[in-house]
Amino acid sequence: MLRICLIISVVCATGTTMPLPDLFSYSPAVGGGSGTEFTTANEGCITGIKIWEYPSNYIYGLQLKYDTNWTTTIGSENGNPQVMEFYEKEYITQISGKYDASYIYELIFVTNLGRFLKVGQSSGNSFNIYPAQRGSDLRFLSIRTNGWAITSIGAHWSVIRNCDMSVNTAIKKV
Repeated sequence: MLRICLIISVVCATGTTMPLPDLFSYSPAVGGGSGTEFTTANEGCITGIKIWEYPSNYIYGLQLKYDTNWTTTIGSENGNPQVMEFYEKEYITQISGKYDASYIYELIFVTNLGRFLKVGQSSGNSFNIYPAQRGSDLRFLSIRTNGWAITSIGAHWSVIRNCDMSVNTAIKKV
């Protein structure tokens, strides 16, 4: 009987000391943060991104494409939109850019394949946001806008990836 109790104690102790994997992480928002908060959270996997910029100024609006559907534009559709659609098994691994107390001025989205979409004016404070776990990808963004332009951006990441869609491969300027 003592032998069984010892075995059960060892199994229980081993089970409780093993850490559970942390599959999700959040990169806190950068920027002034005024205005209304929105999220791009949606079903499916991110397969593209569209960003509106005003030349030599700030970022006006942003959309993410989940599978084959674009989200509602966050911000406004003023200025020149730039679009990047992903290759099969390509995903966002890092977001960098520039901001000041009022607006996001530049966004750079980098993928696991080393491709990137750089939009905006290189002016202000630098930021670089990325997941806490290696192998994670962007799941959705938390964005604030004052109705005119984007004032802050935060990122939600996940290790869980279940996407094998083949999509268009071009960077487009519309």
